[in-house]
Amino acid sequence: MGRKVRIGVIGAGLIGKAHMRNYAQIPDAEIVAICDINQQEARLVAEQYNIPDVYSDYTELLSRDDIEAVDVCLHNNLHAPITLAALRAGKDVYCEKPIAGTYHDGKVMVDAAKETGRKLHIQLGTLYRKETKAAKALIDEGMLGKLYHARATGHRRRGRPFIDGYGTPAFLNKQIAAGGALIDMGVYHIAQMVYLMDVPKVQRISGRGYREMEVDIRRAEQATFDVEELGLGFVKFEGGATLDVCEAWSIHLGSIEGCSVVGTKGGIRMPAYSDQAVLAPFSYHTTVCDMDLNCTVNLDEMDGRWGHLKENYDAYQSSQHHWVAALQGRVELLPTAEIALQTMLISEGIYLSDRLDTEVSFDEIVAHSQSTAIPI
Repeated sequence: MGRKVRIGVIGAGLIGKAHMRNYAQIPDAEIVAICDINQQEARLVAEQYNIPDVYSDYTELLSRDDIEAVDVCLHNNLHAPITLAALRAGKDVYCEKPIAGTYHDGKVMVDAAKETGRKLHIQLGTLYRKETKAAKALIDEGMLGKLYHARATGHRRRGRPFIDGYGTPAFLNKQIAAGGALIDMGVYHIAQMVYLMDVPKVQRISGRGYREMEVDIRRAEQATFDVEELGLGFVKFEGGATLDVCEAWSIHLGSIEGCSVVGTKGGIRMPAYSDQAVLAPFSYHTTVCDMDLNCTVNLDEMDGRWGHLKENYDAYQSSQHHWVAALQGRVELLPTAEIALQTMLISEGIYLSDRLDTEVSFDEIVAHSQSTAIPI
């Protein structure tokens, strides 16, 4: 427990409400204002969470000296303009994933945070999962040796936003969302692997996106659906390590194996999730005395014990717990902005490779990346 952190939230939609539920679990987070162009919706959220002030103009919220941090809960192509305005207004910024609609816009955000000396934190929830903490501990202790390959996967049987029931048409529209399964779900799994691999620099990428499965005709008529439902990629990093990506909003398979990372001394397989159901546990694999060992871990017991033994362990309970603790100065902020920027580069590289029908280099991705930010 430390000092109260006064936060203003911009966006009262689906993501804004999710963030509010999380803040409600953090005693040191004090939400003092919320802003949305839909002022009626903002007032409903404010009433539910006892937020004193409601705005429809974000500049009024940013002008307040008593707000130290801003949480941006808007669509992808609005992240950069609002984040830049907040940083220049002297606020630390927590932004929903992905970092932005393109690598170009994300890089502008990262550079602006450095120039203004403010903190920029991106919501990458998988970094705080128990399995990620276990994997990081094993890697840091050298139990995997030199890492050379990772796999980022995500699976839904039929879970395309809006088309299959959940979410709004905005998820399907490239002009608003910037991408489909890779941007919506893949960001979590790619970022998780990039974090565990210590953010290696991308060298070359190849990939493909698919939109092939049948859709509900009535829903299709109500939406612009021009993003991928299945994204596949292969990434080569400087130094020789690689990453393969398979992210499905919708696919005719009952499941896909969980994320994994392997090294010269051992490997880790993360739990396999399908529509939020856990299909396989966390496991560690190695060879000892010429015996191949496949080990499981009780992650709940690990997490409970570490909660008692490790200083400031509560700061890694969730992305927002970490954000508040970093603002309090209790822990150093994880490099989520850099991880998110690398993740955006990988996604954009897959899209570019698909469009050009060839493998693309880091320099080519950067050169092709353009701003898709929506003017405000």
